[in-house]
Amino acid sequence: DLARPTLMSICCEAVGGDPNATIPFAVPLSLISGALDIQDDIIDQSKTKHGQPTVYGKYGKEIAILAADALIFKGFESLHEACINISKERANKIMRIIKDMFYELGDAEALELKLRRKLDVDPKEYLYIVEKKAADIEAHTYIAGILSTTNHQKIKELAMYGRLVGSLVIIRDDILDVMDENELKNRILKEHLPLPVLYAYSKDEETMSELRKILRKRKIIKSDTRKIQKIVNKSDGFKTTLNVLRKLFDRASKVIRKFDCYENLDIFISSIYYEVETAIN
Repeated sequence: DLARPTLMSICCEAVGGDPNATIPFAVPLSLISGALDIQDDIIDQSKTKHGQPTVYGKYGKEIAILAADALIFKGFESLHEACINISKERANKIMRIIKDMFYELGDAEALELKLRRKLDVDPKEYLYIVEKKAADIEAHTYIAGILSTTNHQKIKELAMYGRLVGSLVIIRDDILDVMDENELKNRILKEHLPLPVLYAYSKDEETMSELRKILRKRKIIKSDTRKIQKIVNKSDGFKTTLNVLRKLFDRASKVIRKFDCYENLDIFISSIYYEVETAIN
């Protein structure tokens, strides 16, 4: 995972800190995030992601659980070593951020489980869960701020930027999952519906009925996923989701414009947004 360590580094740089200060924390956080990703794949029964086998898909549930446990233990061991070399006050703040992240992610996963195989989901309800799941990225940018500056306002703004980036990433994946036949199939049968499908489903009675006939099937085939893609596109499901993405992008851009060195932070979010805009158009 290069994205999270890179994000920590450029956040540090944006507020005048030394990017190297994030390295001792970026490593354990990457290990912990990797463990959370494996657990997420187990819960969602995701055997592949973007055409590649997951740990769960390649080695099975038992090995995946053990691998996640090992990453968590190693991550916290490395985190302890990193905390020894900073002030007690900063170390306590960082550990509190990570604790809060775990609780919020756990809560989000529990709420998400309730949406499994459910059709009549209010998009606003799902967006609330997305915001909670963004706690992962927020923790990284928040910690980068603590390691970089004593300016509480800048730290708060970096945390806010991280929450928005986390939401951007999740919604981007939702859009790309609808475009990928295998990912869409897994989302329908074993997870919850992606945001563009939720918007399409709530469009009108005709669209709802059309989608319901497909989504209630016990077996989804390629022709079904293609039909869903066409329905979502026709009913502006992609367009509506892209508008949500644009608002998050604009809010994140507004936050970072306050920093002296915001260019790399801008490139980071621009790459997320324009990847999706290009894919849709």
